[in-house]
Amino acid sequence: MRDFEVRFKPSARKELAALPAYLSGLILPRIEMLALDPRPRGTKKLQGTENTWRIRVGDFRIVYNISSGERIVRILAVTDRKNAYR
Repeated sequence: MRDFEVRFKPSARKELAALPAYLSGLILPRIEMLALDPRPRGTKKLQGTENTWRIRVGDFRIVYNISSGERIVRILAVTDRKNAYR
């Protein structure tokens, strides 16, 4: 049973779709696991934000918000680390 619903911002869905298959194969399982545990080991809260977190997957970052009241994880970006925090 999933505790949280995972939703994508349209731009994040496009970023994920544009990645090569081997990269999306690494990233997508990590995103799916956020439904069970939105703050798994290795996540970091982004400074200056209230509920924005990130996960590292190699040189890529998954940036997301957690809405605990609504039980929603909103994926904001799936991008290379050099572009993740702009």
